[in-house]
Amino acid sequence: MPYVIGPACTDVMDRSCVEECPVDCIYEGRHKLYINPLECIDCGACETVCPEQAISADRKAAPDVLDENRRFFEGVLPGRDAPLGAPGGASKVGPIGVDPL
Repeated sequence: MPYVIGPACTDVMDRSCVEECPVDCIYEGRHKLYINPLECIDCGACETVCPEQAISADRKAAPDVLDENRRFFEGVLPGRDAPLGAPGGASKVGPIGVDPL
C-alpha cells in the first residue's frame, strides 16, 4: 500500500516528507510532489510529518489523485521523451519541473 500526495500539496510543497523519506521516493513536479509507488516501502514516515495532511495511503485516496500520480511516473511528461518510471531515487534525477497534463 504505497502512499500518494493529494491536492493539498499543490503550490505548497513543504518538503518535510522529502527529508523524512528513507528511500528517496518523493519526486518534485512543477506544482506538487509525487510518491513513486514502485519505490515506496510503505513506512508512512512521510504521512506523519506532512503539515498539510496531503499524504494518504493509496487505498484511501480519491481516484483522480491516484490517476495523476500514475501519469507522473507512467506517462510521458511534457518535455520528456519517455516515462519517468522508477529511476531509483528522486535525488538521482532532481526536480522534474512539470506535472502530468
